[in-house]
Amino acid sequence: MPRKLRLEYPGAIYHVINRGNYREDIFSEDRTKMAFEACLFETCEKSAWLLHSFIVMDNHFHFGLETPEANLVAGMHWLEGTFANRFNHFRKEHGHLFQGRYKAILVEDGKPLGEVCDYIHLNPVKAHVVEIDRLLDCRYSSYWYLHHPKERPNFMKPQTALACAGGLPDNPQGWADYADRLALQAEELARMPPAERKCQEQRLTRRWVIGSDLFRAALIKDHNLAASTRAWESSGATDIRFLKWNTTLQRGLQALGRTSEDLKTARKSAPWKVALAVWVKDHTQATNRWLAQNLNLGVPTGLSRYVANYRLRFQQTDPLWKKLTATSST
Repeated sequence: MPRKLRLEYPGAIYHVINRGNYREDIFSEDRTKMAFEACLFETCEKSAWLLHSFIVMDNHFHFGLETPEANLVAGMHWLEGTFANRFNHFRKEHGHLFQGRYKAILVEDGKPLGEVCDYIHLNPVKAHVVEIDRLLDCRYSSYWYLHHPKERPNFMKPQTALACAGGLPDNPQGWADYADRLALQAEELARMPPAERKCQEQRLTRRWVIGSDLFRAALIKDHNLAASTRAWESSGATDIRFLKWNTTLQRGLQALGRTSEDLKTARKSAPWKVALAVWVKDHTQATNRWLAQNLNLGVPTGLSRYVANYRLRFQQTDPLWKKLTATSST
């Protein structure tokens, strides 16, 4: 399987996750958690990372971290490699310590980063390790450091969670208000149907980016990300393809003097919609299913008939096609 792309740029923020090999409890002892925390802190110092949130669980870890110098890959290579060497040397063992490549999900600053911090801080509660009122018992987490400001290294920024929670102050009152916020979230999660809870968790742990559509689109545009590369996470490749297809569709609508609302109200076989579908197909790899859905052209098989008929009988002489062709050359 091809290795997945790691997008790096100065100031990038990530939700980083990895587990013990075969989901084993590699951090089951406090001294192991302490050793991993020390290794993480060394990495932050060496790499100039900013650590907004973190948790070390028995068999996995989560970080909410920022890389001012665009060096996630180098830093994670040092962290996981160094800790694995120290761990195996101490226990006189060999082999892989972690289950594979870590996940690194890009995160938008502001509210999305706050959601990641909350998710990380609530991880022990969701895993039934502690009750919400005993969250401070989780010593190896940014939540503990939030309540112990004198123990915070310079690179640790747990106050980010406070800022993202509505500008709470970094003082005992702010910490108490944030604890109440987490308790409320824990109650809401407990009441959620399992399917909805799973969907919410996957939104923060399975995608290639956590943030708004504008943030995702800007990443794709600014970094010239190609949807065809096999290195992409499947969700990332899908986002990139859909964005390109929709951008091309909007250009075509503009050329024809139409709007997205017109796509909904015009009849399915309207000539201008069929011409637009053919033009989008010629300029992208948009599927018939996507075109049928987004142009309100009925079912994919019906679209195929419309397209074949248009190409055979109308394409060469249709004034609508000439408008669209003129758009392609500008």
